[in-house]
Amino acid sequence: MNKLIIFFLTSLFICSTSLSRNAGETEITTEDGIEVFQEEKYYLLKKNVKILSDELELSGQIVKVFFEEGLYDIKKLIATDTVYFKSDEYNMSGKGNYVDFDIKNQKIIINGINSELYLENTEMMSDGKIMVDNLNSSFFINGNNSKLISDKIFITGEKINGSFEIINGKRDVASLIVEDDKLLNIKTNNILMYAKKAVYDKKKSIIELFEDVKINRGSEIITGDYGILDMKKDSYKVLSNKSNKVKAIIIGSNE
Repeated sequence: MNKLIIFFLTSLFICSTSLSRNAGETEITTEDGIEVFQEEKYYLLKKNVKILSDELELSGQIVKVFFEEGLYDIKKLIATDTVYFKSDEYNMSGKGNYVDFDIKNQKIIINGINSELYLENTEMMSDGKIMVDNLNSSFFINGNNSKLISDKIFITGEKINGSFEIINGKRDVASLIVEDDKLLNIKTNNILMYAKKAVYDKKKSIIELFEDVKINRGSEIITGDYGILDMKKDSYKVLSNKSNKVKAIIIGSNE
């Protein structure tokens, strides 16, 4: 975002038909003008705000744009109230009631009911908070209805901490720690897993489960205190502590 063009128009239709953005420029439209706070180094945009640049498309009702030395040197955006965004440069899109783009540090935070973030082949959803730190290759999902979905795994849990690695220019989940006091849920291939805590290591291709463990595959249901799944071998085992026993249930079939 090296150059900034601000249009003060009450009609977005007029803007879209009579003015065009050149490559390398940033176009901002708003129905309620702009306030510049020079000392605090940000400007405030209100009502049906739309931002369009080579790196980012964003819409929301209230947007704060923070800058360094000049208005054109943008370092951060904070948007609230029905925010939608898309960035081809960072291969992400999503929505939320609150979105914080730290452009300088390549970090994004999304808050609110039905928050969503899409990173290539990975979907993150929550009614609480989603955070991705691109420079440190880490992410965090927290709150009710938190989910992480990829082509290999489906996870629901109140707290999902993870890291990713870059493969062929795309981010892929490398590790996970998932926690939920009420029981988390992991689905991979034909196996359903439940526990209060789970740890995933992509390099080892292992998922470990802790506390109130239940593994369901086909007609088998096995419960215990600790479980481990080898995703390469498609095999698992469940263990117990001294006070409990492993329990296996085989569901009958009429076939």
